Amino acid sequence: MVSRSGPSAEPLHYVALAGPTAAGKTAAAMAIASAHAVEIISVDSALVYRGMDIGTAKPSAEERAAVPHHLIDIRDPLQPYSAAEFAADARQLINDISSRGRLPLLVGGTMLYFKALLQGLDAMPAADPAIRAVLEAEALASGWPALHAALARVDPVTAARLAPNDSQRIQRALEVYRVSGQPMSSFHTIKKIADSEDSIRATAFISLEPHDRGWLHERIAQRFDAMLAAGFLDEVRALRARGDLSAQAPAMRCVGYRQAWEWLDAHEARGLDTQEARARGGLPPIRELRDKGIFATRQLAKRQLTWLRSMPGRRVVACDDPAAVQQVLALVQAFQEQRA
Repeated sequence: MVSRSGPSAEPLHYVALAGPTAAGKTAAAMAIASAHAVEIISVDSALVYRGMDIGTAKPSAEERAAVPHHLIDIRDPLQPYSAAEFAADARQLINDISSRGRLPLLVGGTMLYFKALLQGLDAMPAADPAIRAVLEAEALASGWPALHAALARVDPVTAARLAPNDSQRIQRALEVYRVSGQPMSSFHTIKKIADSEDSIRATAFISLEPHDRGWLHERIAQRFDAMLAAGFLDEVRALRARGDLSAQAPAMRCVGYRQAWEWLDAHEARGLDTQEARARGGLPPIRELRDKGIFATRQLAKRQLTWLRSMPGRRVVACDDPAAVQQVLALVQAFQEQRA
């Protein structure tokens, strides 16, 4: 690792490992960590939240003990965490990790975070509680698909990358438009980060992408089933029991949690969560939750892949290739040798 000692030193480097949910990023990251002295920086908007372990597929205690992980469990579920905050935190961590003579390894699937770090984001209007309240009322009356259609009329670029029920992002996009009179897509222009003493340049941007989308869909279904078996519903119940969270809290809008929260709302309102569970000797039927959770996760993966394909300079590794991890290791090794 080359450390900066003055104005003439080379810019810092890092390796980025991106991919859709369930693509095998954690396994590849741990393989890299076994071959190189790294510290991992999470690039995941759900892993920042404490008390949300099962539904986020958070790295295990053993994995986190084996290699340092950063930007995990840094926020309460009530607190937001923006892409701009991530970019600032990540840059500081890259500097700190490099100063320790280790390789910063950025791992995750929140593509807006990667974009904020690599390209920068133009400043958008701050949140406006009054407009948000109006949008919530409109959604309650007409449904989020109707608001998605309204967004498509004023900002077709943003609407095209959002699902009709992606309430959080639809609300924010309409809020930006109503506050500024400009579509959100106009703020998402690429802003080059100038080269300077403090500039940071990615050594490698490795993207895990499937050749066969069906392979990824099967992995997503298996992961959701494993989450349910591991007690995901109990985790969401514990969050609900706090009493200060709602379905509109930043953390509860994460894929999986939103569907579980809505499912529990529906079943508890009908008394099924306790009565039917006792009658059956277990949990109430969860087929509806499973189907909705898997569908939402597939939609998330589709959006992640769309983002990835727009990222310049990425090196694609087929995550459904049995030799995917070996290919990732070869790329990291090659880049390390180039820097030596």
